[in-house]
Amino acid sequence: MRLTAEEEAMLTGRLGEAPRRALEQQLAVGRFFGAEDFVPVASVHLAADAEAMREAGVRSLEEMVAVGATARVTTTLNPRSVDFAHAEQLGQEPHYIQLEQRILAAMERLGALPLNTCVNYQIVSQARFGEHVAWGDTGTVIWANSFAGARSNFEAGPAALHAAITGRVPRYGYHLPEQRLGTTLVRVREAPRSGSDWGALGCHAGRLVNDYWQVPVFVFDNPAHPEGPQPHADHLKQFGAALASYGSLAMYHVVGLTPEARTLGEAFGGRSPRRDLEVAPGTLERTYATFQPEQDAVDVVVFGTPQLSLHEFRDLARLFAGKRVHARTRVFLTTSDAVKALADQLGYTRVVEDAGATVLTGVCYYIMTARELAERHGFRTLLTDSAKLANIVAGYGYNPVFRSSEECVAAAVRGAFADSVDSGEVTR
Repeated sequence: MRLTAEEEAMLTGRLGEAPRRALEQQLAVGRFFGAEDFVPVASVHLAADAEAMREAGVRSLEEMVAVGATARVTTTLNPRSVDFAHAEQLGQEPHYIQLEQRILAAMERLGALPLNTCVNYQIVSQARFGEHVAWGDTGTVIWANSFAGARSNFEAGPAALHAAITGRVPRYGYHLPEQRLGTTLVRVREAPRSGSDWGALGCHAGRLVNDYWQVPVFVFDNPAHPEGPQPHADHLKQFGAALASYGSLAMYHVVGLTPEARTLGEAFGGRSPRRDLEVAPGTLERTYATFQPEQDAVDVVVFGTPQLSLHEFRDLARLFAGKRVHARTRVFLTTSDAVKALADQLGYTRVVEDAGATVLTGVCYYIMTARELAERHGFRTLLTDSAKLANIVAGYGYNPVFRSSEECVAAAVRGAFADSVDSGEVTR
């Protein structure tokens, strides 16, 4: 790989031990992927939660900080595995709480911003078109590449840490123009309307494509809706998160909507698609139906993967207003500290808490030692309006059920699943 004078200085240790260690690792990654050089990044989003890192990972982080690691670019943090205000109530192990405290202390010395959010692009650091970034959470990466037109690969925790220290990444993958061109045409003859519908579409398409190096190009062709899709940003958040979760996808195009796909020709760079897929009418309902409960009782309902925006929090407050969660069911909303502060001011938090829900901040449920929570509280069936969460918690031994927000709220109030709800409840 070609190195600049500054990179040579890093590699030889003239700029300190931490940059030397970081660039040495990045050089190995770059050579593996055939990168010719490095590219400077404008920002880093770093996933470093206690469940993923455990003792060995936290020690490695502390050792890097001890030899002088500091962030050269704006660095934000992904969610924690512990909401300190609710950890004792939830029965989380003191060991995890201590690990999170050590992580935060090390990150403070690094100079990272402890936003603890997986929606940094909705809170503080929206990526700009064409700029290179090193983001770690898969949902943030697919957003940056697709919606913002920025450039990032999936950067795991250590890789993102190294990028923060050196301010650069190897130039390969989605930092290269040719990798960003469409490969698979997906003709959509459905009309997703809600965030969960867009998540269902992402779930189905992700299962079909299922390849990190493929870039699906979506064309909407529904005669009943000739105007094409008009998604809210939150809908695309759910869509991208599901594509990344079910298909390991880092980028997509929607013709006429995303910035690198103003036309079909632009999306494919003048090339022909390698595959031509169709999403037929009825696919969304069939996708929901792949998630079936194994019991009638609803153990736990979770909203917020990715974390809730203020709009999503408001919509849930409207659905929960005047209702009460069944005594046998637990309900959790996960969001960022910033959104929680606004929800407090606007009265949304009081509404959902009065209904019996618990608001968790700075976390995502699936990294909150989800297996241990299930064992401690007897959770088996988990209901959610997040396609991404439904995918991940299955690996923790849950029976995931994916439905619309309205159905989730209605089932939480009943404490049970049903084909329909009582008069006055809302259904999809």
